[in-house]
Amino acid sequence: MAVELEAGAVDLSALSDTDLIGRVSEGDAGALEILYERYNRIVYSFALRIVGDPQIAEELLQEVFFRTWQQGKAFRENRGAFVTWLLSITHNMAIDEVRKRRRRPQKADSAEPELVLAGVADTSQDVEGEVWLSSLRATIEKAMLQLPAAQREAIELAYFQGLTQREISERLGEPLGTIKTRMRLGIQKLREQLGDTLGDLFTRTEVEEA
Repeated sequence: MAVELEAGAVDLSALSDTDLIGRVSEGDAGALEILYERYNRIVYSFALRIVGDPQIAEELLQEVFFRTWQQGKAFRENRGAFVTWLLSITHNMAIDEVRKRRRRPQKADSAEPELVLAGVADTSQDVEGEVWLSSLRATIEKAMLQLPAAQREAIELAYFQGLTQREISERLGEPLGTIKTRMRLGIQKLREQLGDTLGDLFTRTEVEEA
């Protein structure tokens, strides 16, 4: 419950993410500032992992929160956590930037795609946030490992490296129709396994042929 301050003011820092994004959707800039303080490190680090350029990652950080300001009404609590929604926006914008500049994102040190998220640095002292990130890494790792290797490889190339379906087809030497089928089935399985909590991180529109 929010702490009531003098003159009926509300302590925004005591509000949940859901309450804050609700206020953002109503034009409360102070609520957006609190969300920025909570998640700017996570968003920046995730963007940096994809674009591989600190300056671009910083620009994306600002753009992500501007998009959050514009699209706050689109958030639905019953579809997952706010930070999942925020990382989905970050991923989409980072991949768009990679494609626009015809560059490729940095890969994680490990070949396992889910460990890209393991590299997201959280230098805050938010214990709850650290627990959430740990759970995110473990859940995605488990879901990815349950996919057939061919489906996992195709999704990694699309989601973490920004390749279109046609580019994946050319790189793997497989028919385009085969790649589309693998990705459709793989994403369907991921969303079934991840459910409402994390399913929005993997959507078909993110990996359709550009």
